[in-house]
Amino acid sequence: MRFFRLLKIIFISLKFGLDEFVLAHSKFSPLRKTIKTLLFFRNTKQARGERLRLALEALGPIFVKFGQMLSTRRDLIPLDIADELAKLQDQVPPFDYALVEQILIDTYKKPVDQVFTQFDKMPIASASVAQVHFAHLMDGKPVAVKILRPGIASVIQKDIKLLEVAAWLIQALLADGKRLRPREVVADFSQHINNELDLMLEAANCSLLGRNFPNSPLLQVPEVYWDWCHEQVMVMERMNGTPVSQVDKLRAMGIDIPKLARDGVEIFFTQVFRDGFFHADMHPGNIQVANDGRYIALDFGIMGTLTETDKQYLARNFLAFFRRDYREVAKAHIESGWVPSDVSIDQFETAIRAVCEPIFNKPLKDISFGRVLIRLFHTARRFGLIIQPQLTMLQKTLLNVEGLGRDLDPELDLWKTAQPFLERWMSEQIGWRSVINRIKAEAPNWGAVLPTLPRKIDAFLTQDLEKNQQLKNQLNELKDKHQQQNRLINILMATVLSLMAIGVWMII
Repeated sequence: MRFFRLLKIIFISLKFGLDEFVLAHSKFSPLRKTIKTLLFFRNTKQARGERLRLALEALGPIFVKFGQMLSTRRDLIPLDIADELAKLQDQVPPFDYALVEQILIDTYKKPVDQVFTQFDKMPIASASVAQVHFAHLMDGKPVAVKILRPGIASVIQKDIKLLEVAAWLIQALLADGKRLRPREVVADFSQHINNELDLMLEAANCSLLGRNFPNSPLLQVPEVYWDWCHEQVMVMERMNGTPVSQVDKLRAMGIDIPKLARDGVEIFFTQVFRDGFFHADMHPGNIQVANDGRYIALDFGIMGTLTETDKQYLARNFLAFFRRDYREVAKAHIESGWVPSDVSIDQFETAIRAVCEPIFNKPLKDISFGRVLIRLFHTARRFGLIIQPQLTMLQKTLLNVEGLGRDLDPELDLWKTAQPFLERWMSEQIGWRSVINRIKAEAPNWGAVLPTLPRKIDAFLTQDLEKNQQLKNQLNELKDKHQQQNRLINILMATVLSLMAIGVWMII
């Protein structure tokens, strides 16, 4: 079975002219000419990025998802290919309700009508890994039920094995194979897709995002109903909203579209800089708008996280960038260990200036923050930048947010919208607010320590007195021993002198 799958992959790859990616080296030129002669039926008039996208769509949902992930690695692949792969749509025909019913029975160990009073047989959404049905729980609560595709895990593992083989060939045969690190890319994809196969993990992501935005005027997150969640089934609150892409309908509903665009930027930066936990798949299909103008987040399979070190790095870079202090930007990269320490800081500073300085001569609304970040990554890569996966995910999400915001409001000024929030956050991280926040964070510990402080001081002082007494005793012992040694020495000296005197007297 795997052999026939491999043959199909090879056929589709040749049909869409993907051999040019693998056989790019000059020594394969005769082979490329032979293939071009033999495969007269293929059409390679489209751009290479478009042909790659069409090939992935022909290969099926797992390859589509791989292409979506690959589109985020703009640090590794050319921008024309990344832009084309970003167009991939994960639209898959739903699987039959009989399979849905069997999964639910196997999960709950009871008939479906003993778990749900009503269950829609037609899914409301269907993707490569799972599909979603509307239903009602026994207490009448309307819910959305997400169910994994049956057998999807084994299908994914087989395709990943084939991707690993393809990555090995690309790294061995492609002229730029080692720099592209295809095997690492496939490994990242494998980890990412395997996480999506456990809906308990997605439910936990949803729950955490909801706790980060309780009663928020900006964002709604569905409640998770844990009693009905399992690895293959996730049950959550049903959300009622309008897809964010339907701008005309939103405007007819009386939604303030420019405010909606600004709110999206604030939500993103709040997730990133306040929480270090952000929705990393913010394309229009995963976002709706409630009747009151709040965003509704959907699909929590792909989430990004940032450590305190990551956030400090970003804060330092943003602050230096706003001040046009490119040397500080270069130092931040080097001191973080993401660029080798032997890199010339002067050359690195000059390269960063070449990227950033031109944008300050443009109106802020005409500047793409995401594009600047991508160019910075490409520049740093020339100096040996060690790519951080969490930052590439952040970069991809920032591009999504910026694109979504400007689709809503072409006049959106991302920097002007984000700058007050960023400045306040940076003040909280590296300014006087940081000191106050740390004091507040330590306050509970003080409550436990302060009542015991007198006893601990007394114990410390008592311990010191005991130590001093022990030291005095040791000194007295040493003094006594020293006096005893002196007495012995005096006796010996007296004895020797006496013997010498007796000897002299006898001689005389």
